[in-house]
This record gives sequence, structure tokens and C-alpha cells, in this order.
Amino acid sequence: MTGGQPIALGVLVSGSGSNLQAIIDRIEAGGINARIACVISNNPDAFALTRAAEHGIPVAIHENRGFADRRAYDAALVAILRDHGVELVVLAGFMRILSETMVTAFPNAIMNIHPALLPAFPGLNAQKQALDYGVRFSGCTVHFVDCGTDTGPIILQAVVPVEQGDTEESLSARIQQEEHRTYPEAVRLFCQGKIRVEGRHVRILS
Repeated sequence: MTGGQPIALGVLVSGSGSNLQAIIDRIEAGGINARIACVISNNPDAFALTRAAEHGIPVAIHENRGFADRRAYDAALVAILRDHGVELVVLAGFMRILSETMVTAFPNAIMNIHPALLPAFPGLNAQKQALDYGVRFSGCTVHFVDCGTDTGPIILQAVVPVEQGDTEESLSARIQQEEHRTYPEAVRLFCQGKIRVEGRHVRILS
């Protein structure tokens, strides 16, 4: 995965897609040897779809309804991704927990970003969890996805100090700035073949 043809990315979204935009911008600036082969959303009203369309990226709507269970939904999702030749799946605010069907189809090739320093504060409302706990530092974590909730091997983390008087909104905004830097960097490392997974440990090659 070093040099040669760009790596094909499939980006899964449910909302505004600000991390999608950060990755698009880094690719278009020549900083990542990748192309976004498709953007898929379970929400037909996601603004991320507009972002993708503005950059000429193919989009697909894959709604939650009409499937017997999560595995059936994910099997159809895998088929869409494979139809587009996707090599790395990037979760950018995708509000679904992936089943084993999806995880085993792309082993160590599904990335997610979480707005906390994992393993602290997994799941929803991570910024509120951090503030309620009274931590001095929070941040974001890029990790590979496994069958747990925010439990996969950690690729990169960025630390954000918690300031006196922070609200969930103010802390979230500062964490998001780091997300927009850290997530594209993790994608870049993957596309350059600089990531090795050894059990729970991710090795970054020089």
C-alpha cells in the first residue's frame, strides 16, 4: 500500500460530515494517497451527502428499515462497499454499531474516531461523561473497529485540556478541531502502509 494506485475509501456517515470534509480536503491537497470511492449514509438527510456531491463523490443511501436484523443490514452494506472496490472503511459519524458481519469482512480495515481518550468514556455523550467525571484532559482517539463498542486497537490519540467553565459544547468544539487533524493523519498512515496491528498494539512504521 505504499505508492502506486490510490487506496479506495468508503466513508460511512449519518450527520454533518465534518470529518469527511477534513479527509476530502487532505486528499485534494495531495496529502493522502487515496480516493473516496463512495460515501454511504443511513440518513437520507445527512449534510455529509451534500459535501460528497459537491466534490463529485458517488453517494448511496442505505437506510435502516427493511432488514431483518443488523447482520442483514451489514451484509447489504458490505456488498455496496465491495461493488466500489473499497479497501478501507472510514466511519465519520456513522450512528450504527457494526455487527460481526461487517467487521470480519474488513479486518483491521475499518476506522472510527471517538471524542475521548479511550478506553475512558466509550459510547455516546463522551464529552459529557468526561465533564461529569471531572477529568483535566480529554481528547480524541482513532481506532480500528472490532465487535465491541469503541474497544478496537488504538491508532492515534490527541489530548485536549479541559478548561475551567467548559461546557459540553465548548469542549466538543475543541476536540473536533483535533479530530479534523488526527483522523486524516491516521488515514494517511494506513494508505502509506505504515500501520501494523499486533494484537491490541498498533505499530506506526517510519
